[in-house]
Amino acid sequence: MRNPEVARIFNEIADILEIKGENPFRIRAYRRAARNIDGLTRDVAGMQEKELLKIPGIGPDLAGKIREYVTTGRLEFYEELKKQAPPGLADILSVPGLGPKTAMLLFEKLKIKSIDDLQRYAEEGRLKGLPGIKQRTEENILRGIAMIRRHSGRFPIGRVLPVAEDIISELRKKSPVRELVAAGSLRRWKDTIKDIDILSTSGDPQKVMDVFVHLPLAREVLMKGQTKSSIVTGEGIQVDLRVVSEDSFGSALAYFTGSRAHNIRIRELAVKKGLKINEYGIFDVRTGKKLGGRHESDVFRILGLPFIPPEIREDAGEIEAALENRLPRLVDIEDIRGDLHVHSNYSDGSHSLEELARIAEKRGYEYIAVTDHSKGLGVARGMSAEQILQQNREIKDFNRRSGGIRLFSGVEVDIRSDGTLDYPDGILEKLDMVVASIHSGFRQSRRQLTGRLVSAMKNPYVTIIAHPTGRLIGERDAYDIDMDEVLKTARQTGTVMEINAHPLRLDLNDIYIKKAVETGICMAVNTDAHIDYQFGFMNYGVRTARRGWLEKKDVLNTLDRKTLMKHIRNKRANR
Repeated sequence: MRNPEVARIFNEIADILEIKGENPFRIRAYRRAARNIDGLTRDVAGMQEKELLKIPGIGPDLAGKIREYVTTGRLEFYEELKKQAPPGLADILSVPGLGPKTAMLLFEKLKIKSIDDLQRYAEEGRLKGLPGIKQRTEENILRGIAMIRRHSGRFPIGRVLPVAEDIISELRKKSPVRELVAAGSLRRWKDTIKDIDILSTSGDPQKVMDVFVHLPLAREVLMKGQTKSSIVTGEGIQVDLRVVSEDSFGSALAYFTGSRAHNIRIRELAVKKGLKINEYGIFDVRTGKKLGGRHESDVFRILGLPFIPPEIREDAGEIEAALENRLPRLVDIEDIRGDLHVHSNYSDGSHSLEELARIAEKRGYEYIAVTDHSKGLGVARGMSAEQILQQNREIKDFNRRSGGIRLFSGVEVDIRSDGTLDYPDGILEKLDMVVASIHSGFRQSRRQLTGRLVSAMKNPYVTIIAHPTGRLIGERDAYDIDMDEVLKTARQTGTVMEINAHPLRLDLNDIYIKKAVETGICMAVNTDAHIDYQFGFMNYGVRTARRGWLEKKDVLNTLDRKTLMKHIRNKRANR
């Protein structure tokens, strides 16, 4: 996958252009293109120009630059531009919240050209006093550096999963594998991944290893053995491949899937039963007899447990629930009947209403909610009140003509800094549903940010709170809110909390999802799709929901459309 490389280069181009004071529209174009490329599930290296032009924000000029880079390995415009930027600037600009102009100021005034320098100056309080830099700025810089350190060596699952899928696909095509599956934190669908673990069986392990270490994406071979090899990809992701015997595959899969804490609990249960469990199988300690291990289910069956889904093997109560036969029946992708957060070309989406309907129909959906941005988000071509009413009329007309899928009229309305919404109730009441979200003021105080969400939820027309903590994995931490207060208000008002399925968001995360379920809050799993391929993000959202122990009954968009609309009307009736 060349997407992360291209996205990084486009972001760095935008940074340098901003330092030079270039046209802000040109700068935004590069940033938008970078964001959309980074979220692609297809490799831009394999896309033709006409396919690249379908990506939001990609015109002929940027499509040409993408082709130049993936074809030659360099982009001449970028190389020339880098010569105009101070050394070390790219490292400093990786700190969240530190803009190009501030980075340039720090370089010019204090000769700061590394993150270590920046951290030292901020800790010593030597930044404040420069134009625009106060004590709070220093605190934000240190928080940003801490986030970088915390995520160092970890990658968002949205960047790792396509790599793993490519490797598995290549191994299936080119080597004599039988069983072949990704294990580890990737199989548990954690939001960030340190490395990729792949397990296989084969009658010719040596051949499998030969193919593996010579894969085109292998930048470095760390080790090559008869049954285990390790490579590092061009993105810096370590991949470990193990070939195990067929009669041990199941126990190895269980062993290399569970978290360390989960595996310890499994082994403790085994000891109490006079058993030993490891990656080679399940053994009777007294006789040494192997009792199972060919199938993963053997591990749980022999321990007297029901099968524990991979996503919840974290020692977060799943062992106790299994022992008491109260494991949840986790929601599945087949349970999803529609998507309640989708954008059209009325704002920053790529498709017309008719096109969105066809895309959703192909996925087997009964309905989608068209929720374009409100006027406050100018960068996303937010709609005026007149435009949203026009769209509403078009949606009603479509529904009268359509004998199949139903379009719900909606909006993603901005929650302003004072907690008010971008549109008055007179507009919102005309829509089927309202998705409310925060897109600015992320650094407000905990009280202010919490107050904005609480105020929005108390509006009877607000159906869903979208991407509730505002995080972008590896780029921006969740903003500081009182989640207990937010969830309490959601419960009191009947407001639905979103699990945003975009792989760089996955917001709410699994911890908050579980807390929401325990609070009795209804959730919605939405893609926030702006182009057709992003509808495929639903699987990321459903897997995150499963990590949070969600069942079908907990998810709004598993309901048929009549029951769903009744749920929405109930909140409005209680105004």
